[in-house]
Amino acid sequence: MRTPDPTSRLDDPDYPALTMSQAAELLGVQAAFLRSLDGSGVLHPHRSAGGHRRYSRQQLTLAARVRNLLDDGHSLASAGTIVGLQDELASARADADHFRSAAEQLRARVDPLGPGGGPTAT
Repeated sequence: MRTPDPTSRLDDPDYPALTMSQAAELLGVQAAFLRSLDGSGVLHPHRSAGGHRRYSRQQLTLAARVRNLLDDGHSLASAGTIVGLQDELASARADADHFRSAAEQLRARVDPLGPGGGPTAT
């Protein structure tokens, strides 16, 4: 039996692989910026057994989005709200697309039955 590849976890966007200093370097920010996101509740990094913050790719993406909003002049509170609303909108759009597709599939199954909703008598 083959053992799974331990590096495959790195493909998981939620895997907390990066330390605070690595995350800060990748984002081009100071570690204090990441601490402020944690302290404000905008970002919730994972904690190692020793209590050190660990960041995933998904968390880095969120931090970058917040940073862009801060660079545009938004406060941290409004940036957090904007990001949350953007995510809710994206989720609602995905749900709408799913329901639209399901409705089209149902219509395609019903239409061949004819205008009376059933087979026609001959």
